[in-house]
Amino acid sequence: MAEHVKVLLSEKEVDDRIQAIGEQISRDYAGKQVHLICVLKGGSFFLCELAKRITVPVSLDFMSVSSYGSETKSSGVVKIIKDLDEPIKGKDVLVIEDIVDSGRTLSYLMEMLKDRGPASLKLCTLLDKPDRRVIDVPVDYTGFEIPDEFVVGYGLDYDQRYRNLPYIGVISFD
Repeated sequence: MAEHVKVLLSEKEVDDRIQAIGEQISRDYAGKQVHLICVLKGGSFFLCELAKRITVPVSLDFMSVSSYGSETKSSGVVKIIKDLDEPIKGKDVLVIEDIVDSGRTLSYLMEMLKDRGPASLKLCTLLDKPDRRVIDVPVDYTGFEIPDEFVVGYGLDYDQRYRNLPYIGVISFD
């Protein structure tokens, strides 16, 4: 079975949108420090580019959660692989995610983080697939709404491959 990747969003489109999100976050958090929590591994590419474009002070932490494994559809079972290194109580927290799909993982994660007492808690995603939503998750900053196709690139993978593509592509199997 051969895999093919077709460009959905070009590198320039992604870069321009991340710039706009960074400017909006900078306005919204003016006079504050924002604590960015990156959901690994896919969110790391987005986090790096976004953080460079935020003009207010930022601090970073990382979490790793999984509901996919090596499949192309979410299993619905969320497991925490790596938890935060620091407490978030009293911090203005912005969770950085690569994609919101069914909403199961993010709903679980956001509730867990809310219970830890941040001053504020918001969600920023590069990609949103509303057609796949099973659980409603409020997204505060969205890069792009995309159709229900399996996408790779810019941190998103298929079985740990294609993360390093500088664009967002749709993968197909022949």
